[in-house]
Amino acid sequence: MSKRFENQKAMEEFLEEALVPEEEQLYEIPENWIWTKLGEVIAINPPKMKLSDIDDKQVCSFIPMASVSEKTGRIEEIEERNYEKVKKGYTQFFNDDILFAKITPCMENGKVAIAENLSNGFGYGSTEFYVFRTKKPITKKFVYYFVRSDYFRNHAKGNMTGAVGQQRVPKKYLELYPIALPPIKEQKRITDKVERLLNKIDEAKQLIAEAKETFELRRAAILDKAFRGNLTAKWRRDNTSSEAEINGITNTFNQSKAKHLEKKSEENIEGPYDIPSSWEWAKIGDLFHVQIGSTPSRKKSEYWDGEHPWISSGEVQFNEINHSKEKVTKVGIKESRLKIAPKGSILFAMIGEGKTRGQVAKLNIDAYHNQNIASIWVSETSIESSFVYYWLLFQYLHNRQNSSGNNQPAYNKSRVQALLIPIPPLEEQHIISEYIVNMIGKDNNALLQINTDNEISKLKESILSKAFKGEFGTNNPTEESAVELLKEVIQMPIK
Repeated sequence: MSKRFENQKAMEEFLEEALVPEEEQLYEIPENWIWTKLGEVIAINPPKMKLSDIDDKQVCSFIPMASVSEKTGRIEEIEERNYEKVKKGYTQFFNDDILFAKITPCMENGKVAIAENLSNGFGYGSTEFYVFRTKKPITKKFVYYFVRSDYFRNHAKGNMTGAVGQQRVPKKYLELYPIALPPIKEQKRITDKVERLLNKIDEAKQLIAEAKETFELRRAAILDKAFRGNLTAKWRRDNTSSEAEINGITNTFNQSKAKHLEKKSEENIEGPYDIPSSWEWAKIGDLFHVQIGSTPSRKKSEYWDGEHPWISSGEVQFNEINHSKEKVTKVGIKESRLKIAPKGSILFAMIGEGKTRGQVAKLNIDAYHNQNIASIWVSETSIESSFVYYWLLFQYLHNRQNSSGNNQPAYNKSRVQALLIPIPPLEEQHIISEYIVNMIGKDNNALLQINTDNEISKLKESILSKAFKGEFGTNNPTEESAVELLKEVIQMPIK
């Protein structure tokens, strides 16, 4: 029997201690469910078992933190190490145990997995894992999905202790955490339905990824034709005029409004490929004013929550910016020497991981921006803004297809200014932009509505939320109350 019963407490007293008081219950649940403490249905870090029959030279399973995927919630790779090297100083676990990362940021990221396919049924791993061992007859997958939910992990995040960068979730906090416990049959129905729904979401996500990949290939092909002049070859033949015979760059410079464009560069620029004779290669810095932004001090509250839009690089995602997530005050602008980017500028993300660096956005408002963004003042010239936007999109797609992405150096002002762009006459710029919008605009808007990883995460979390609140519609109110299950569980010794 358990230690509790050696102390000869009555079952009613044990049950009262195991139940969560009404004022601490987190939400409404079905009548035949009960609120108990997580430590009543699982053992957290149970004592190590002596494995006297295992030879020191025997190979056993080893799971470092990196082997647990926060995206899939599975162990992606199991290493093998000699038993003598892991039996001391590492966390021991067995098949069907749940591994839960206790340290930041692994816990917040969702590094939770069920140990499976271990050599000889046992293994060792990082000391930053808690081992959750479910007590029979509790369904291990019910507990697994519960502790993997954002709801649970967000609560745990708010109760971490320790030095910054080394914060961990206290074991005591986890043991006392309230969990709504259904009858055993309902646990199994819930986990079966959760898995069916999550599998459907993963299938849908794969289809979306395939659709996006197909769209990106099509988009890249269209842009390639557009910026080589192939898309408008017939239009040029049908619209030959004296204006079209003027080289594109001269035409553009002559119609420019900005003072710094009044004098044409005498540099003869050779581009990476051939373009129509009426076009010309030019540098972004020769055509447009390029400005780098800055960030007011976060330590001064009087600089923030003002009336003037301020754009972060995370908001630059091949989109149109009509408002900002943050705003700065007049004081912040003055003391930080911020310079405004005019409406109609193209914002260019210079720094970030491969998927961020090189992305652009159309700025539809006057706004300030951070130092990781270069604003290209297209609106100060007569050049077609959409033409520049789609050219930079084309460059981004080309670089992604022909490089390792993250190994590319970050941009700075000089690199942005040195970017080459093919310039057709103004009328052809408009025609090219219209063609691109008509050919890929609708597809692009449709894909933007379908999610992204963030939306899929929200959908998965909605499923888990309904599951643990008893809102799946699977509960049978005539089944025996989970109180009887809890009575059975609390008598079980920790192994």
